[in-house]
Amino acid sequence: MNPIVQGIATIIAGVGGCVAYFYLSNLVLDKFIFPAKGKNIGRNINNANMVRPWLFLLPAILALGLYLMYPVVASFYRSLFNRSGDDFVGLGNYITMFSEPAFRRSFRNNMLWVLVVPASATFAGLLAAQLTDRMRGGNLAKSIIFMPMAISFVGASLIWKFVYANDADIGMINAIRALFGAQDPVDMLQVPFWNNFFLMVILIWTQTGFAMVILSGALRGVPEETIEAAIIDGANPFQIFFKIKVPQIMGTIVVVWTTTTILVLKVFDIVYTMTGGNFGTEILPSYMMSYMFRDDGRATSVAFVIMLIVLPVMIWNIVQARKEFR
Repeated sequence: MNPIVQGIATIIAGVGGCVAYFYLSNLVLDKFIFPAKGKNIGRNINNANMVRPWLFLLPAILALGLYLMYPVVASFYRSLFNRSGDDFVGLGNYITMFSEPAFRRSFRNNMLWVLVVPASATFAGLLAAQLTDRMRGGNLAKSIIFMPMAISFVGASLIWKFVYANDADIGMINAIRALFGAQDPVDMLQVPFWNNFFLMVILIWTQTGFAMVILSGALRGVPEETIEAAIIDGANPFQIFFKIKVPQIMGTIVVVWTTTTILVLKVFDIVYTMTGGNFGTEILPSYMMSYMFRDDGRATSVAFVIMLIVLPVMIWNIVQARKEFR
């Protein structure tokens, strides 16, 4: 079948199937299960109204169960076997994984990313939001800052490869070093420990625009009365920003922080594109990828560990989002 025809047919079937499901489920509920007639009409209507939301949620629940819950349970079960799935090894994959120095290094690097990237991106976004709201041409500045969000992580990594290139004619950092008299270029991605921070800069660069947009909206929602009262009381601009504005948008800051944290725990593209996890830059997703095609079941174990690390942050994010939008 022609791909265009197939796509149109899929859309029609999907939308038509949803409409048919909701129509027929309502019809069966109101006409046959709890008919709005007879001496129990009031009770039937109440029962139908209690059941109806669950009918509407049923497709989503089934989809989440099939594509989310089942893979989680199946992945954990699969991690208890060897790669071929023939031998049950119990927690052997996890014991081997935690005893390996490469895993501990990857875990440590991931925690370093979690500490640095969300804080830096959130602070940079908050600073950009405050400054662009006060300057002439602020919308243009916001567009420029937000532009990296439109670039894929692979594309952003390739751009920064030119910045870090081990060549004074190509690499911007080495070109600046050459201006100050440095003779030998340095490969920034092979500098131990600090190369992790050079990779973090890429993610901070791409996520600052996201933080700026969200926090700019929150800053505009701060009541002008509180700012005017602070000015009358003699507060300077720094006091107004840090003691008046920031506390009132703290819920939004936490949501941006935790959303970026979830992204950091899942990041893979940047490390894989820039270093492939070499030179001490390996993180858990790249560590998992290195074992994907080896003769053990460790890759599934790493995937489950990543999910366990992300889960509390996701729950915290959901709780804070609910508090923010009540």
